[in-house]
Amino acid sequence: MDSNIKLKENERIDDLEYKGLKIIQNKEGFCFGIDSVLLSDFAKNIKKNAKVLDLGTGTGIIPTLLCGKTELSEIVGIEIQEEVYEMANRSIKLNNLNNKFQIINDNILNLNKYYEKNTFDVIVTNPPYKKNESGVKNEDERKLISRHEIKASLEDFIKVSKDMLKDKGEMYIVHRPERLVDLLTLMRKYKIEPKKIRFVYSNINSVSKLVLIKGIKNARPFLKLEKNLYIYNESGEYTDEILKIYNKKLNI
Repeated sequence: MDSNIKLKENERIDDLEYKGLKIIQNKEGFCFGIDSVLLSDFAKNIKKNAKVLDLGTGTGIIPTLLCGKTELSEIVGIEIQEEVYEMANRSIKLNNLNNKFQIINDNILNLNKYYEKNTFDVIVTNPPYKKNESGVKNEDERKLISRHEIKASLEDFIKVSKDMLKDKGEMYIVHRPERLVDLLTLMRKYKIEPKKIRFVYSNINSVSKLVLIKGIKNARPFLKLEKNLYIYNESGEYTDEILKIYNKKLNI
C-alpha cells in the first residue's frame, strides 16, 4: 500500500474491507454505489489470467475489487472524465496495482485507437442508466455524465463490447430493470447472447431496482434466471448474502 498518495479538496480514502484494498473518492462528485459492488461479485468467477476491460470505469471500483476477487492477468478501465481518471490512477498507486490495472482517459467510442478488435476475454460495465433526454439534469456535471447517456448510449456500450470481446468472450453488465428490453434486444443485435439474469431487490416486498446480466459473444441461445438477490432482510439489516459480498461477518 502506497502511503505517499496526496488527497485533493473534498477527497477521502474509503476502506473496501477486502484484502486491504482502498479507494479514493470525491464526496462532491459521483461516488460508487452498491451496483458496482454487486457487479464485481457477479463477475468474480471469470477465468484465471483473463484480460478484462471495464467500460466507464469511474473511480475504478470494479477493477479494484476484481483484482482482489479473481486471478485476472490484466484489467483496463476507460474513463472519459479527466478528473475522475486522475483520481482513479491514484487509487491504483494506493493499492500497488500498477502491474495489473491501467486506465485510459478517453471516450469508449475511441477504444479502437488503443486496441484491435477481439482483444479482451471479459468486459464489465456499469453504464449510465438514464437516456439523454430523460431525468432531471440540474446537477453536477460529473454526476450528469455518470448518470445520463451524454457521451455514449447504451447501444454504444454494447456495440463496443461486441467489437472488443474475443469469440465466446463474456460481458457482465448492471442496469435498471426498466431498460431490460433495450438491453436484451441490443445484446442479441450485437451477437452477445444473454446467458444469466439476476434481479436485485431492496427487500422481499419491493420492486426490483437493479438487474445483473451475463452475456457471451457468439453463444447459442439459453437463458438462466438466477435466484433473486435481496439487499435487506425483514429487520432492515443487510441479508447474509450481502454481508458475504461485502466481506462482513454473517448474522449467526
